[in-house]
Amino acid sequence: MFDFLTPNPAASLLKEDHDRVKALFDQFEEAKSRPSKVKIVRAALTELKVHAAVEEELFYPAVRKPVGKQIMNEADEEHHVAKLLIAELDRMDGSESHFDAKFLVLAENVRHHIKEEEDEMLPKARKVKVDFEALARKMRARKERLLAGGVPPAGEDRMVKASRGRGDSPARGARRKPPRLRTKKPR
Repeated sequence: MFDFLTPNPAASLLKEDHDRVKALFDQFEEAKSRPSKVKIVRAALTELKVHAAVEEELFYPAVRKPVGKQIMNEADEEHHVAKLLIAELDRMDGSESHFDAKFLVLAENVRHHIKEEEDEMLPKARKVKVDFEALARKMRARKERLLAGGVPPAGEDRMVKASRGRGDSPARGARRKPPRLRTKKPR
């Protein structure tokens, strides 16, 4: 009768992840030293990669249809953008001039994504006829495996690697003049 009062254990796991990563974003903004910032970024990237994998593999498929195509498609695209930034940050060592800016943009995007999930997706998911206890157990187990063995590279990792960029910013790279093409002169 009062289903809205029953906590959803799967959503609670996601909310705990959200709170952890938001705390890391806040720590980064307060950090002064380069080593501290780099350490915080590495921790946040691990949290985000594991969280995204668990959501995409388990939670999203369980709630996609009843929650609605528009909300779920937008969540997919927000994950894609975040994973591109994560892949770029993974290839950086922290000394690049755009390192802090890139992480702050990631933080802004993820905070926006979290707000939409918590305000729109999770309330709708609460009404879905799914065994959220069993789903939460699967999510916990998957998270433990990913933390122990690492997150397999995503398509975004391959995209960033293929761009051969390790530099400050793909935007700066796009402004560089392309190499001149050599054409054979007709004989």
